[in-house]
Amino acid sequence: MIKIKDLYDLSHTAAGEYLSGFEYPWEALGGIKELIVSLGEKLDREQYNEIAPQVWVHKTAKTAPTAFIGAPCIIGENTEVRHCAFIRGSALIGRGCVIGNSVELKNVIIFDGVQVPHFNYAGDSILGYMSHMGAGAVTSNVKSDKLPVVIKDGRDEIETGLKKCGAFLGDFVEVGCNSVLNPGTVIGRYSNIYPTSCVRGTVRQNSIFKNNGTIITKEDR
Repeated sequence: MIKIKDLYDLSHTAAGEYLSGFEYPWEALGGIKELIVSLGEKLDREQYNEIAPQVWVHKTAKTAPTAFIGAPCIIGENTEVRHCAFIRGSALIGRGCVIGNSVELKNVIIFDGVQVPHFNYAGDSILGYMSHMGAGAVTSNVKSDKLPVVIKDGRDEIETGLKKCGAFLGDFVEVGCNSVLNPGTVIGRYSNIYPTSCVRGTVRQNSIFKNNGTIITKEDR
């Protein structure tokens, strides 16, 4: 349940066609920058303003004057970028999203309806449709030993070959406040992460990850 087809409804992102060309989400990280540039050059100029070279913002989006938006970046329809957000670049942000106070983004695909509203960091990650990160929740994208990230799925281990690899949130995932998603974390659709959790490996869809590391399915509650 860690493949792109299991995690995401690709109709809710401008990266749908791009992502459909991969089996696993981490395989898509290396081409995000080029994808954004390619998409940006084809955007309807009646709907998008290019506010800086390779920074395209939909005319209905709201961006705080204190936000930093680095290139390349696309910000979708009715999205709000709040005070002191720091978008370092290579960020594809969908429709109806909230990028909040002091949030930092780098090399990410943010599906439609995603909320990262308070003091979050998401780097080298993909956040699925309507997913939400509570205040202070972050993705960690580099291992402390600086070795390539390995995806752990039960007893199976998948070599990514990537030294920078964050987290992959399926559609409708809820991450509790002040949680840390360790490098290579994959969270299945409709799952919930308790506040202050430290998560690594794979959390199956429709699960609850408790902050003592226990994982239960929602049907078992």
